[in-house]
Amino acid sequence: MRTAAIIPAAGRGERLGPGIPKALRVLGGAPLLVHAIRAVDQARSVDLVVVAAPPDDVTAVERLLADYEWGSDVHVVPGGQDRHGSVARALATLPADVDVVLVHDAARPLAPPELVDAVAMTIRHGADACVPVVPLADTVKVVAGDKVVRTLDRSELRAVQTPQGFRRAALATAHAWAAGLPVDELSVITDDAGLVECHGVSVVAIPGAEEAFKVTRPLDLLVAEALLTRRRAASGR
Repeated sequence: MRTAAIIPAAGRGERLGPGIPKALRVLGGAPLLVHAIRAVDQARSVDLVVVAAPPDDVTAVERLLADYEWGSDVHVVPGGQDRHGSVARALATLPADVDVVLVHDAARPLAPPELVDAVAMTIRHGADACVPVVPLADTVKVVAGDKVVRTLDRSELRAVQTPQGFRRAALATAHAWAAGLPVDELSVITDDAGLVECHGVSVVAIPGAEEAFKVTRPLDLLVAEALLTRRRAASGR
């Protein structure tokens, strides 16, 4: 079974501040996108990586990635107007012999390759979909306006990370179904696992990794810098 990793990287990421797209923000001397590709490229299970870049910047991203050495084939395709569109476009370009598809956020630059392999192996062992999850540290409340409606039992709640893994047919069918949804209905489905769930696919949860957190705000970038520095020191680089 061949495995491809899709990295949607066409978003602007305004919460990280104005300027260049979030995926191209620099972390430890290289763009977040480069680190995210490394995470999946260094996994033993991945054969192909497809980056969905901003449509106007495909050539620039190709030139950027050409400066690095990759163990897998790395292709760049034009992304869509949103995450769903970017994943769907990348999915349509995959070779026919790809059976397992991983979708990984460009904003999760420090996801361990071991986590990537664990997700891929869960699919290879028979699951239709798989997500890595971590427990919540904070108390979670439902709020309407300025009023707390109720407090949720966090023992049953998990934060979902990427990469998320899928049998190709399950993901492709869900995206074909989503293409006919109104924009307002599609906008509330925030990840690919949620999309296949809505289409009736069972999703398996496996333990995630603290390092696979999402870089969304400036503070997250500072934390990522510190973790990357510690990782490099531990490896002697």
